[in-house]
Amino acid sequence: MTTVLIADDQPLQRFGFRMLLESQDDMTVLGEAANGTEAIRMTAELHPDVILMDIRMPGLDGIEATRRIVATGDRTRVLILTTFDLDEYAYAGLRAGASGFLVKDVRPEELLSGIRAVATGDAVVAPSLTRRLLDAYAHHLPVGDTEEKPTPDDPRLSALTEREREILTVIGKGWTNTEIATRFHLAESTVKTHVGRILAKTGSRDRIQAVILAYDAKLVEPA
Repeated sequence: MTTVLIADDQPLQRFGFRMLLESQDDMTVLGEAANGTEAIRMTAELHPDVILMDIRMPGLDGIEATRRIVATGDRTRVLILTTFDLDEYAYAGLRAGASGFLVKDVRPEELLSGIRAVATGDAVVAPSLTRRLLDAYAHHLPVGDTEEKPTPDDPRLSALTEREREILTVIGKGWTNTEIATRFHLAESTVKTHVGRILAKTGSRDRIQAVILAYDAKLVEPA
């Protein structure tokens, strides 16, 4: 059973999500939060598998709430829901630690599939779409951001083998496992093993975070 917390400031939106999720035999809604502060508090109390996190909410927004929830080390994963296909905050949401994002006009079956994917540790956003998103917003980071950025000499990268560094680079370019397997003449199972080791060695929560690391480390440059 996948447990879900809905964080959205629109009561009708929360009601619609709840009706959809509770129609599924493998999902249950633990609660609803109307803002980021409530989402943080309820996550600490309920430890849901997945949070459906709106971005624009009064008080504490979804991005900051995501950042604080991820920082606690809780097993809960965050699925950002955006109003527009290229929401200006989506990149910031992924950097904050979200495991993916979907647009609010997504089809019901796609939302359900996305929740299940996030709950099992996968990224919701397809690699090619991830790259387009990052290319579009790589230059939208806050001016004067003092967060320490990884470099090619970052310890997380130095722990990688040469092959793992090559694979991280093409992950950053949006390649799928099938494309990587073809390019490097590897079995897809071997590629999956490499990806798993890359995530573990770099401390990346999922593939999306690995893509962000590749960009931050300048292994990949925005198109």
